[in-house]
Amino acid sequence: MTPVVARLSLDDCRRHAPDFANLLADAVRKYGIPSRALSVRTLLHLPRTTRPDGTVGRKAVIGELKRNALRLRADQRAIDSLVPKDRFELPDLRFVRLGNNDADQIFSRLHYLRSARAGSVNFALVDPVNRLPVTLCSVTPLEWMRVGRQLQSQFGVPLGAAWDVSRVYSFDVAPPNAISFLLAKVRQVIRREIPSVQLLTTAVDPNLGFVGASYRAANWQQWMSIEARPYLYVDGVYASPRQLRTRFGGANLVELRAAHPRGRFEQSRAKLLDSVIYCCRLRGETEIVPEEGQRRLRR
Repeated sequence: MTPVVARLSLDDCRRHAPDFANLLADAVRKYGIPSRALSVRTLLHLPRTTRPDGTVGRKAVIGELKRNALRLRADQRAIDSLVPKDRFELPDLRFVRLGNNDADQIFSRLHYLRSARAGSVNFALVDPVNRLPVTLCSVTPLEWMRVGRQLQSQFGVPLGAAWDVSRVYSFDVAPPNAISFLLAKVRQVIRREIPSVQLLTTAVDPNLGFVGASYRAANWQQWMSIEARPYLYVDGVYASPRQLRTRFGGANLVELRAAHPRGRFEQSRAKLLDSVIYCCRLRGETEIVPEEGQRRLRR
């Protein structure tokens, strides 16, 4: 009989080692929600209770799985009319430009950040019967100036000529390779319709179990990394700095605690892994950057 461990390492949770995978599977069966979406949401919240040595208590993991499963189930029910139920093969899906209303509802409810990026252009693969989005993404002019300046100095990409794939979401019914297929279609349409754009970028966060496989399959390349900053939480729920500035007018925890004494503002305790920046040129091949040529950007 396999012994029950009292503490799990955050790294094992990211890699879906058996101790975490079994707890995840139990929660998926109990609450009837998608495994991948629950895993990502839970990994986003586990660093709040993780010790500096990178371990988290088994009871805390079970608690986060339950809490995030209930919230995810409520989010799905809130937009049930937009959730596809039927499976189709990849060639049967249709590539479309998705309206902001549908995209914003899906990203604000089901994406792990639970927010849509303002000013985005949205694309999707929709099913051929109900025209429901199966896999979708939003593309936005790159706002991350530190990345933009590095792209300009190292790769000759002018400021303003890079756009960011800022949100991606794929439902459980999506066929294999749906995200990479969607990314290839997006590259084609932006190259044709917005000739000023030379490059697409995205940030992949390995702390959430992402490894960039869909981007590599679409011939994107890893060009740089950027140091991690602590995750931020309000009353136990993750909030990005952008969301904090929108809700409270700032993202400094010391100032927020002073201004809102009834709120519980926290940050993650354990060391987080750097985010990886993947890039794709819209014209010609995207060059491979050897590891020694990849810069690590600081916040």
